[in-house]
Amino acid sequence: MTTPGSPTVRRRRLAAELRAIRETTGKSGDVVAAALKWSPSKISRYELARTGLKLRDVERLLDYYEVTGERRSLLVTLARDAAQKGWWEEYADFLSPDYQQFIGLEHEASSIDIWHVEVVSGLLQTEAYARHIISSYNQVEPIAPGMIERLVKVRMQRQQVLTREPELQLSVVLDESILRRRIGTPAVMYEQLQRLAMESDRPNVTLRILPLDSQHTVIGESFVIFRFGPDNNAILQDVVSAEHLRSDFSVEGERETYLHRIAFQMLVNASLDPASSRDLMLKTAQEYWADPQRVH
Repeated sequence: MTTPGSPTVRRRRLAAELRAIRETTGKSGDVVAAALKWSPSKISRYELARTGLKLRDVERLLDYYEVTGERRSLLVTLARDAAQKGWWEEYADFLSPDYQQFIGLEHEASSIDIWHVEVVSGLLQTEAYARHIISSYNQVEPIAPGMIERLVKVRMQRQQVLTREPELQLSVVLDESILRRRIGTPAVMYEQLQRLAMESDRPNVTLRILPLDSQHTVIGESFVIFRFGPDNNAILQDVVSAEHLRSDFSVEGERETYLHRIAFQMLVNASLDPASSRDLMLKTAQEYWADPQRVH
């Protein structure tokens, strides 16, 4: 399956380029805003990709910065691409802006590193497992049954990145407690652990389990690291996303992403190797979840 570029990522690339151009000229955002008769907040929103960049506004900025030739053509193309809609934007009426951005980053990352401590990560969930998790949001905030099904549909559609071209490299570390934490019925858990074992056979997926008796110093919430390869000579820096119940936030400062990369590598080092992790998944599925009458 081949997918087009993510407008979320295109917007971020374009925003980063425009910010770099302004900084190179030595002009402040206030000066540029005054020259174009815009508000300073508009410049800030554009450079942080917090709002869509209109093509005519991008062209005005490039005129002001006197950007011409190949670089101008690249940026105009980025602006046109950024104006396109991602499939997830069809669900904008019930997906938060943060979640839409998360999906957009996931859609085009060249590699993703995931550490999950409570539940299986969304890209590897079965439909039944996902439905039970999403339904549980009802205990915090009422959700209509139809909304639950739409959220499940979005989560399943996200999983298409596992088979896209160019190939996504996915590395996942799951805490062993996830294999034993009951979500739904034993049958749901058995199917989910079998799914994990199956996904671990993909050549572009590396799945490790951090055993409960492992000694490690990384204690903290789940996080996702998005990495991006070169695209038309523009490189987007890593982005880290940390999830909190129904929302998430992202950071992309060099220090923060570097610390998360170190933390992830420490988790990898403390985890079982992929083959042993797969064996543990299948063993846990059989011993804990194969018998629907067994109570845990």
